[in-house]
Amino acid sequence: MPSTDRRFSVLFLCTGNSARSIIAESILRKIGSDRFIAHSAGSAPKGAVHPAALRVLDAHGYPTEGLRSKGWDEFAAPGAEPIDIVVTVCDNAAGEVCPVWPGHPVAVHYGLEDPAAVEGDEAEVDRAFRRTLKELLARISLLTQLHVESLDRLALKAQLQAIHQTAGAAESG
Repeated sequence: MPSTDRRFSVLFLCTGNSARSIIAESILRKIGSDRFIAHSAGSAPKGAVHPAALRVLDAHGYPTEGLRSKGWDEFAAPGAEPIDIVVTVCDNAAGEVCPVWPGHPVAVHYGLEDPAAVEGDEAEVDRAFRRTLKELLARISLLTQLHVESLDRLALKAQLQAIHQTAGAAESG
C-alpha cells in the first residue's frame, strides 16, 4: 500500500452552513487532522454558526475556533485549494448545481435531518444537535479509516457511499 504524507481536503456542504456541515468540519478537524484538511461551506450561508452547534461541539470537546458560516464560492474560486472529497450533508445542497471544484473531487451525499429545524426549548434543540454530532461522528470515523491514497475515484466513491449506508444501518438497528 503506498504511503503518503499528503493530507486530503474534504469539503462538507449544506445550504446554510450553520449546523450539520459546521459540525462535520469540527469533527474531522479533531479526529482526522493528521490525514485530512476539513472545510465546510454553504450554497446560501446563513452568515453565522448556529449557537446550539457551538454549544454541543464545545461540550463534547470539539474545536470551535475559526468556525464560520461561509459560501462555497470560496472553494471554487480561481487559485482555491483543490478539494479531494465533497460531502453534502443536507438534501437541499445535494440537489443543487454545485460549482466546478478545483481538483475534481469525489462527491457523496450523507443526508441527515436538520437539527436547526427542531423547535422547542434549549434542551430539545441540544438533543437534536447531539444526535447529529453522533451520526456525523459515526460516518467521519469510518472516513478517517479509509486508505484514500490507495483508492481510485470509483473505489473511493463506493467506499464513501458505503460509509453512509453502514452508519445509517447501525444507528437504526
